[in-house]
Amino acid sequence: MSSAWLAIAYVLALSASSVGWMPPAAAQPAAPRPHIVYILSDDHGWKDVGFHGSDIKTPSIDQLAQGGARFEQFYAQPMCTPSRAALMTGRYPHRYGLQTLVIPSAGTYGLATDEWLLPQALKEAGYRTAIVGKWHLGHADRKFWPRQRGFDYQYGPMLGEIDYFTHSAHGTRDWFRNNQPVKEQGYVTQLLGKDAVKLIDGHDPTTPLFLYLAFTAPHAPYQAPKEYLDRYAHIADPARRAYAAMITAMDDEIGRMLRALEKRKMRDTTLVVFQSDNGGPRSAKFTGEVDMSKSTIPADNGPYRDGKGTLYEGGTRVVALANWPGRIPPGTIVDQPIHMVDMYPTLARLAGASLAKTKPLDGMDVWPTIGEGKPSPREEVVYDIEPFRAAVRKGAWKLVWQATLPSQIELFNLAEDPAEKTNLAGSNPQKVAELQQRIEALAREAVPPLILRAALGAVKPVLFGSVALPGEEQALEKQP
Repeated sequence: MSSAWLAIAYVLALSASSVGWMPPAAAQPAAPRPHIVYILSDDHGWKDVGFHGSDIKTPSIDQLAQGGARFEQFYAQPMCTPSRAALMTGRYPHRYGLQTLVIPSAGTYGLATDEWLLPQALKEAGYRTAIVGKWHLGHADRKFWPRQRGFDYQYGPMLGEIDYFTHSAHGTRDWFRNNQPVKEQGYVTQLLGKDAVKLIDGHDPTTPLFLYLAFTAPHAPYQAPKEYLDRYAHIADPARRAYAAMITAMDDEIGRMLRALEKRKMRDTTLVVFQSDNGGPRSAKFTGEVDMSKSTIPADNGPYRDGKGTLYEGGTRVVALANWPGRIPPGTIVDQPIHMVDMYPTLARLAGASLAKTKPLDGMDVWPTIGEGKPSPREEVVYDIEPFRAAVRKGAWKLVWQATLPSQIELFNLAEDPAEKTNLAGSNPQKVAELQQRIEALAREAVPPLILRAALGAVKPVLFGSVALPGEEQALEKQP
């Protein structure tokens, strides 16, 4: 097929999607559709991988980075739930009310069911879809659960934070396979890796696979098997030691998964994406069960300011890579802005999936940037739009606007100051006004945060584990 015909086909596909119809020929990408393995780590510091110079051992992740593309300006949302929602929808979380904090254990809300999710689009295109790992996009009503949102298979926790040995959260067991509670022994990270390998071992390679492998590591509580803790006995700080052990345990499971792909002769036809859901925690309120009197903050976000929960680069610029043998040149470094929302249209294009059922996407197709070395189409990055704070980047200029008292406006030039050390707001009033106007325009489009509506009584809270739908057994079990 000539390059001219490919261009025509792609334009036809985009036009057809806008009216809800797409001819079969236009839906097909230029090359065979890849299997897709999307790996998410949790609260993983930007520097805490070997290829960024860490002393934490991550040979499997490093091998993926060396053999593919490293993303040095890859953005996520500042916390777990918003980031996962951005990936699943291709849309910024302020558009459907998940922009603030995370869904708590008492939360009855979830990701809006009128959003057409990535697994739904891929399943419709003929993919087998599976989530192995953390969901955190709604747990109190099964309409929010993964099996109801496009995943053929599900294994792991519904909430965010989980004990790595008891599989419980707040005294309630949070461990499921295909909507059914599971009681088993084992360390969470290793159980997730084992299940991913089993899934691949039993998969028919002629059917395209979308595996969303969402580890809970290295999110607090900081726990690891003794064999991994012993590898880092030289680290005096107990939190840093456990955190490092958790990352290496995760890396070992990623290595097992990659070997399973090779065994099934699927590796060369599999696109692997790895990223953290946000920056590593850098303040005491995000350190879980760690005794701060005896421990420092475990995560290292390198040169970037602050961390999880903030709108600074340390909270939103995350470690990320993509690897596809023969399609992404080894050693590629993409030092241009890409946002997590971009992965939906990018993966859909590679999979030959229609976007006709999606709401207007914020994501852009960045495959030409990743696979062909072309400039990123993304000139703007929306960090978050909340009632009390917001941040947006246009080109190199970034505005961080805190509206709560004491209010604060900060303007940074990221090309010259990626560490956000120098506030240039006072000397650039016109640029401040321009970016404030953009934030205000986005805020007018925003849905009020669901967590604030719940706090005001618009959404009735319940205790985690107390919800039982009509005709069903109580899904979430009290830990014995």
